[in-house]
Amino acid sequence: MDKKIEKKFWNSKRIIWIIGSTLVVSLLVYQLIFADKRSSLNVDKEKITVSEVTQGIFDEFIVVSGVVQPIKTYRIDAIEGGYVKEKVIEGGTTVKAGDVILKLDNNRLQMEFVQQETEINRLINDLQNTRLKLKTDKFGLQRTMNDVDYQLSQAKDYNDRNEKLFKDKVISEQEYLKTKRDYEKLKNQQGIEVQSQNYQNDNSKLQVVQLESTLQHSQKNLQLMKENLNNLVVKAPVGGLLSSIEAEVGSSIVAGQNIGQIDDLNGFKMRAGVDEHYISRIFVGLKATMEFSNQNYELVISKVYPEVKAGRFEVDMTFAAKTPDGIRRGQSASIRMELGKSAKAILIPVGGFFSETGGNWVYVMDASGKKAVKRNITLGRRNPEYFEVLDGVKPGEKVITSSYENYGKNEVLQF
Repeated sequence: MDKKIEKKFWNSKRIIWIIGSTLVVSLLVYQLIFADKRSSLNVDKEKITVSEVTQGIFDEFIVVSGVVQPIKTYRIDAIEGGYVKEKVIEGGTTVKAGDVILKLDNNRLQMEFVQQETEINRLINDLQNTRLKLKTDKFGLQRTMNDVDYQLSQAKDYNDRNEKLFKDKVISEQEYLKTKRDYEKLKNQQGIEVQSQNYQNDNSKLQVVQLESTLQHSQKNLQLMKENLNNLVVKAPVGGLLSSIEAEVGSSIVAGQNIGQIDDLNGFKMRAGVDEHYISRIFVGLKATMEFSNQNYELVISKVYPEVKAGRFEVDMTFAAKTPDGIRRGQSASIRMELGKSAKAILIPVGGFFSETGGNWVYVMDASGKKAVKRNITLGRRNPEYFEVLDGVKPGEKVITSSYENYGKNEVLQF
C-alpha cells in the first residue's frame, strides 16, 4: 500500500524565491529612501589636481613684470625744422653735454636772416643820415637866427635914433613910423623863427628816437633768427647715453618733432604695468620686492600714472637702497608688490576652478578618496599663490583645484 508523502512548505525552491524577492524589495526600498540621488560624473583621477586646505600666513601681494629704465630720460626735440644734412652721432653712443648730434639745413631761415640783416643795414644808414641832417639843420637854423638877430639889432638902432629925431622934429612922422614898423616886424619874426627852430629840433629828435627803437627791435629779431640758425645744429642738452635717434640724412624734420632721447646713466628705475583692478590700492610709497641675480632688492613706488590703457596702468619704482650691479636698460624682472599686511588664514591654492565657479563652490574629496562632492564656500582675498577661505572648508580637507570646465552641473564626481 502506497504511503502519501506530504509536500513541505519550506522547500528549497520556495526559500530561494523568497530570499530573491526580499533582496529585490530591499534594493528598491534603499534606492527610494537611502540612495544618493545627486547627479554624478565619472572622472579619471589622474587628470585632476587635488590640493589640501591648509592654515597659514596669507600675504596679500601681486606679481607684475617690470622693465629697467634710466632714472631720468631727456627728450631731444627739434627746435627748428629742416632737412638732415649730417648725422654726426649714432644711437647707443655715450655723449657729453654740447656734443653735436645732427646738422639740419633750412633755406627759408637763411634767406630770412639775410633779409633781416639787409633791413638792419638800411635802418642804420637812415639813422646816420637823420643824425647828420639834424646837425646840418641845426647849423642852418643858427645862421638864420644870427641873421635875424643882426637885422633886429639894426632895426632897433634905427627905431631908437628916429624916435629921438622925431621928438626933435628933425624927421617926419611917416619916416619914424616906417622904421618902427620894420623893427616890430623883425621882432615878431624872431619869435616865429624861435618857435620854428624848436619844432624842427623836436621833430628831428623824435625821428632819431623812432629809428633807434626800430633798429633795436630789428636787432633783437636778428639775434633770434641767429639763434634759430644755431638751433639747426642739434646738440646734446646733457651727458648720458644717446639711446635712440630717429633721423637719417635727407629726412625732413619739423619744429617740435622728437628725434631722440638721452638716458641718465647715474641711476635706474623699474616701470611696471598693473591691472586696473588694483588702481585704488596702488599709491606712492608702496613697497615692492624684486629678485635679481639671486638677491632681493626693495623698491618703492615713486610715481603712479593714472591713465588706463587696455585695462592696465603704469607705475615707476625706485630702488630703496642699492641698485643691482650689472643691471641694464630694457631688462625685465618679476616684482612682488605688497598690498597689505600678513595675516593668519585658511588657504586654498590658486587653480583653474575659479574661472568656472567664481570662488562660490568647490568639489571636496570625501574620506575614502573615491568621490568628490560639490560644496559652497566663501573666498576673501587672493594672491598669485593662494585664496583666503572665509567659510565652507576646514584645514586638512582636500579639494579639486584644477579646471571644472568639463564637469557641467554634476554635484558628485566619482573616481
